[in-house]
Amino acid sequence: MPTCFTLTQTDHVAHLVLNKPEAMNTMHPTFWRELDEVLTQLHQAGTARALVISSTGKHFSAGMALEVFAGSAVLDDQTATGRAAVADLLADMQATFTKLESLRMPVICAIQGGCIGGAVDMVSAACIRYATADAFFCIQEINIGMVADVGTLQRLPKLMPLAVVKELAYTGRRLPAAKALAHGLVNEVFDTAEAMLAAALQCASEMASKPPVAIWGTKQALHYARDHSVEDSLRQMGWLQGAIWSSANVRESIMAMQAKRAPQFDPLAPLKPFRDLG
Repeated sequence: MPTCFTLTQTDHVAHLVLNKPEAMNTMHPTFWRELDEVLTQLHQAGTARALVISSTGKHFSAGMALEVFAGSAVLDDQTATGRAAVADLLADMQATFTKLESLRMPVICAIQGGCIGGAVDMVSAACIRYATADAFFCIQEINIGMVADVGTLQRLPKLMPLAVVKELAYTGRRLPAAKALAHGLVNEVFDTAEAMLAAALQCASEMASKPPVAIWGTKQALHYARDHSVEDSLRQMGWLQGAIWSSANVRESIMAMQAKRAPQFDPLAPLKPFRDLG
């Protein structure tokens, strides 16, 4: 069982909660390992149709635990081979947060208090961000003498104006929730953490009521369009729609609306790693 998180699922909505408020939900090797395992489990099972990530305590997360930089994870910058290994280590860490993007369901982050350093890397990979009025975002890495390296600098410019990202990345200043809303980083700001979480779960519930394969296809198309030209994205859309089109889902959606009932859709197929298929 995870020690850094609690995971529950209700009516096809998964809820992952960071549960180390006494440590400000900082990210250490166990955090990364458990998050990777949980996301892999959700991706493969296919039973959850939306994921909400929330936290406990005063802050969403203070980012990377500072003791990591003084422990066994210290990077070797004295040799060429040690420096070369940095790329592989970072690729492994980056892959965990990229799983939030590639997950077969939408991801909503509910953020209270500080969202700092590595936490910005994480929430920038989500589909939707809700925040409390006291929330703030900080690219903390520049304040401790390094470059943010697990997704912030790559994803934030896709979410908000580049000049704003540069200001935050160069100065390490805090971006308060109101400005994050104005710049498009967060979808909505709430007075309390309770109201925020209720809204996040309600949004996730709405998403979970749609055909899972259509949600999957929509997420695929949006991310592809973000990174490609309109022409390429339209071509990809044709291939994608041809692969996942379901007349049965369309009929069920229309019939459910007419009958004023909840629609029923097939779940995504469970996945197994190729190595386990023998």
